[in-house]
Amino acid sequence: MTQHNEDTTIRTVFEIINAGGMENLGEAISILINEAMKVERSSVLCAQPWERTEDREGHANGFKDKFLSSRLGRLHLNVPQVRGDVDFYPSALEKGIRSEKALKYAMAEMYIQVVSTRKVTSVLEKLCGLEISSTQVSNASKLLDEELEKWRNRPIGRILLLQLDARYEKVRQDGMVLSCAVLVATGVMEDGKRIVLGTSVSLSEVEIHWRTFLLGLKKRGLHGIKMITSDDHSGLKSALKTVFPSVPWQRCQVHIQRNAVSYIPKLDMRKGVANDIRNIFNAPNQSEAERLLDLSIEKYKKTASKLSSWMETNIPEGFTVFFVPENQRKKLRSTNMVERLNRGIKRRTRVATLFPNEASLLRLVSAILSETSEEWETGKRYLPAKEI
Repeated sequence: MTQHNEDTTIRTVFEIINAGGMENLGEAISILINEAMKVERSSVLCAQPWERTEDREGHANGFKDKFLSSRLGRLHLNVPQVRGDVDFYPSALEKGIRSEKALKYAMAEMYIQVVSTRKVTSVLEKLCGLEISSTQVSNASKLLDEELEKWRNRPIGRILLLQLDARYEKVRQDGMVLSCAVLVATGVMEDGKRIVLGTSVSLSEVEIHWRTFLLGLKKRGLHGIKMITSDDHSGLKSALKTVFPSVPWQRCQVHIQRNAVSYIPKLDMRKGVANDIRNIFNAPNQSEAERLLDLSIEKYKKTASKLSSWMETNIPEGFTVFFVPENQRKKLRSTNMVERLNRGIKRRTRVATLFPNEASLLRLVSAILSETSEEWETGKRYLPAKEI
């Protein structure tokens, strides 16, 4: 009986291939796999279908449909089921699942590299004969979630210099398009190398979001910080006072210079103001910087009173960096390190334009940052270790 079934199966496969050639190869392979699974089930049960024997270990229990994506197309499989105290799952199908998982990882990698879902489906259809929907591409990318979650929650340790920044991406929620805050933290370790400490995505209020994010970093073991550099983000200063009240804060000098433009009353004054602020920040020490600031405040009292008042309040927030060695100030007085990261994120996210939810945005940003952090941690030193 077994030999007869095998001969019939092989003959059917030959007829299918002869009739359609390579186009019917997927159907032919499905038949062979189905037959192989039935043979394996009989071996596990120690009995052929409908055979009565004392050696039987269990009983057949019909079949369950399964569709498997493969390089030959979509395979329709009939998975043999068993009942009784028998543990059985077709080995051929286990290997098929691994292949399917590998395919999904490939899809996920294309998604992370910001290949559009349209291009992903086109490539897979040409290479594998598969018709993949945009939903399947998005679902495949979720395979990375567990790994990225581990990366975001890994232990940190001692970080000497911390830089923080935020950017915004568009996310769809409840039928509306909203701005979602993406927070990023980078640092310099004791060996002088850079590291991406983590990221967070949320539609929540800015101050609460920052405080939760910073508390998360602290809970993961962040300590030993000598200085924190960031822009004057709404809510960030308040969150820093709560979580790291004793750590010196340096406001990004580049952002301070940009913010000054809003207080300059005349266009022809911009170049002179920019030079004055630049000279203040390039001073050899804080005492000289304070002297130059006093001169500038007095200089603009009559011609630009709002600018003068703004300079007196805001420019001193960029003086914290004067306590570090002069040869390190250019790298530590601004958030350029983390802003370059954000520009890299923007190059990838602008392909998507709009994210369906916070999770999809977090997934993409985390993948980008984890790759960058690995390069930083295994690359060159950002600062001389002994001089930090």
